[in-house]
Amino acid sequence: MKAIGFKKHLEIDENDSLFEFETIKPTATGHDILVKVVATSVNPVDVGVRQSGHTTLRQPKIIGWDAVGIIEEIGDKVTLFKKGERVFYAGSFIRSGSNSEYQLVDERIVGHAPTTLNDAQAAAMPLTSLTAWEALFEQLEISPKNKMANQNKTILIINGSGGVGSVATQLASWAGLTVIASASRTETISWVLSHGATKTVNHRKNLVQEVRNLGYQYVDYILELNDLDGHWDEMAELIKPSGRITSITENKHPINLRKLTQKRAKFAWEWMYTKSFYQTEDMITQHQILDKVACLLDNGTLVSTLNKVLSPINVRNLKEAHRLIETNHMIGKVVVSQSSHLN
Repeated sequence: MKAIGFKKHLEIDENDSLFEFETIKPTATGHDILVKVVATSVNPVDVGVRQSGHTTLRQPKIIGWDAVGIIEEIGDKVTLFKKGERVFYAGSFIRSGSNSEYQLVDERIVGHAPTTLNDAQAAAMPLTSLTAWEALFEQLEISPKNKMANQNKTILIINGSGGVGSVATQLASWAGLTVIASASRTETISWVLSHGATKTVNHRKNLVQEVRNLGYQYVDYILELNDLDGHWDEMAELIKPSGRITSITENKHPINLRKLTQKRAKFAWEWMYTKSFYQTEDMITQHQILDKVACLLDNGTLVSTLNKVLSPINVRNLKEAHRLIETNHMIGKVVVSQSSHLN
């Protein structure tokens, strides 16, 4: 089969930053399904993995952590899917990715693709939906079923127009929360308001002052999606006593957790890959979450955060998708689809 990968950690404009090669088509065993990939999304993690490192790899590394495709084979322990079904998933951090004709993925982290979305629209959703769902409903411990109680709660989402933020604003609004999303440009402000945010603040200004100008002394929850170091002191000031903070970005400098002591506030990380990385007992919850997300997409509660499609899946288009992510100005998601037909 054909695949696209890299052996050297190069700038995206260099010739071999990504290149096409042939490799053995894998076979499905156990809980694995073999998927023929028809669309894949590019995320900041793709850029991070491609850039991080100094050594030359012996074998090309295939990245890509969002995909839609058709099941071609199933392993002998597979019970959740059948051949020919259309699926979507975010894959595993420690296995070959979706920038290939075929991909092996464990059925327990795969969902049935939403039926009302085309391939590109569906491929935009798995990684960000899983991240947002786990951050809100597992790490921040918000109950999506308790909408009446949640109407008295407020969440600050820092970087609401990115991939995860675009889903988190929708899910938090669906759960009944008042959503304050940060955005700094006219187009990002419009985007977050159209995706569930109640109010906006500018993360390029003092967030404490921005939030308090809206009439909120504290917020019940904070979801940090960009620059933990830069916003830590602001979050520690803004979080309500006994409130909860979750971050998906790593700190580059030590963060002072003692700032949360008097407020008895909780801080937790969210990493979407944890369950598949450690093969946790609750790994199947990612299958369940994706099936719920598919239903919410099909009934119109959620909308796809797709904002740009490149076609077909080739080196040139994947490089262009990486370039777009590297600008740090991408709103929503960029998808590379095998077909340019969007129906």
